Amino acid sequence: MDNNITEFRDGIFALRTRRFGVVAELMIEALYKFNQSKTQFHDRYDSVNGSRVEIKFSTVMKANDAPITARNIIDQCKKANLGNRAMNSTDIHNFEFDCNIQQIKRVEFDVLYYGLFFADSIAIFKISSEEILSIPGYSDFQHKGNIGEGQFHINQDNIKYHLKNRLIQWLDYGELYRLFEFA
Repeated sequence: MDNNITEFRDGIFALRTRRFGVVAELMIEALYKFNQSKTQFHDRYDSVNGSRVEIKFSTVMKANDAPITARNIIDQCKKANLGNRAMNSTDIHNFEFDCNIQQIKRVEFDVLYYGLFFADSIAIFKISSEEILSIPGYSDFQHKGNIGEGQFHINQDNIKYHLKNRLIQWLDYGELYRLFEFA
C-alpha cells in the first residue's frame, strides 16, 4: 500500500462509532448505487429492487491477550495500537477475534449489508432480514428486556459460515480510496 492509502486505512481504524458507520454506509452506497434512505430507520434505499438497506460493519482486531489491571495498564495500552492489533484477512485462523454486528432491527429493513474491515482488505456480506435468524449465534435481544433489536458476533469459530454463505465481495483499500478520490 502506498502512504496515502495506508494513512487512509489507519484513519478508518481510528474512527469510532457513528463516524466509522458513515464510512461503511458511503462505501456501500457508492459500490451498489443506492440512494439515501426514505426514513431514519434504515441507512440506504435500493431503488432498483425497492428495498430498505441497513449497513453494519466492524473492524477486525486481534483479541486482547489479558484484561487491564493496575499492574499491566501501561503495557496493555501500548499493545492496543493498530500496528499490534489490526488483523489481516489471511490470519483468521491464527488469532482470536470477535466482531459484534449489533443494533439490528429486522423489521426496519429488507436487506442487511454487513462486513469486516481487516488490515489488508474489506469483506462485504449480504443477507435478507428474514434470513438473519439463521445466522449462527444470532440473538434477537441485544439488551435485557429489549425485544426486536438483535446482534450476532463474527469470530474465528463462525467466520467460515459468513465467507461460504454470505460473502458478496472483497475490496482492498486502494479500491476504496479510488472510489472516493475524486468524489
